[in-house]
Amino acid sequence: MRRPSGLALALLTVAAAVGLYAGYAQTVGVPAASGLIGHSLGIIGFVMMLMTETLYSLRKRAMHHPRGSMRAWLGFHIFTGIVGSSLVVLHAAGSFRGLAGALTVVTLIVVASGFVGRYIYTAVPRTADGAVVEAQEIQRQLDAARESAAGAAATRQATARLRNLERQLAALRWARRALATWHAVHVPLGMALFVLAFTHIGAAVYYATLLR
Repeated sequence: MRRPSGLALALLTVAAAVGLYAGYAQTVGVPAASGLIGHSLGIIGFVMMLMTETLYSLRKRAMHHPRGSMRAWLGFHIFTGIVGSSLVVLHAAGSFRGLAGALTVVTLIVVASGFVGRYIYTAVPRTADGAVVEAQEIQRQLDAARESAAGAAATRQATARLRNLERQLAALRWARRALATWHAVHVPLGMALFVLAFTHIGAAVYYATLLR
C-alpha cells in the first residue's frame, strides 16, 4: 500500500487543526493571539517553519552520511512548511494589522511560492531515491538511444525510449532555469519572513513579559 505524500498528510493535518480551531471558536470564542492557545499555535508553527527552513537544506548537503532519502525529506519539508505556516496564520486570529499582520501576509506569500517550487520540482527527472538525474547522464543515454534508433533494426520500443529521453532532457533544462529564477525570489522571501518572525517574537516577549 502506497504511503500518503507529505502534501496529503499536510492537508489532512491542516483540515483537522482548522476544524478543532473552528469548533473552539464557536463554543468558547476566537483564541486571542496573546492567550495560551494562541501562543501555543504560534510557537509550534514557528518551530515547524524553522524545521522547514533548515532540515531539508542540511539533508541536501549531507554527502558522506545521509540519513533518509531525498524524497522522504522533501515530504517532511512540505509537511512542516504547510502545517507550520497554517498554525502561524491561526495564531494571528484573523488580524492583518501591524507587524503581526505583515508577518501573516509574508507567510502566505512564502507558502504560495513553495507550491510553485513544488510544481517545478516535479518537472525535474529523478531517480527512485528522489535524487536529480544529471543532464550528462541523460545525454549519455540519449546518445546511446540515438545510435540504437538509427540502426536498420530499430524497434518501436527504442524509438519510444529516444523520445522519452529527449523529453527528459528538455524538462531538466527548463526546470533548471525555472528553479534558478524561483530560488532568486523564494530565498529572499524566506529570509524576510524569519526577520519579521524574530522581530515579532522579540516584541512580544518585551511588551508582554518584560514590561508587565
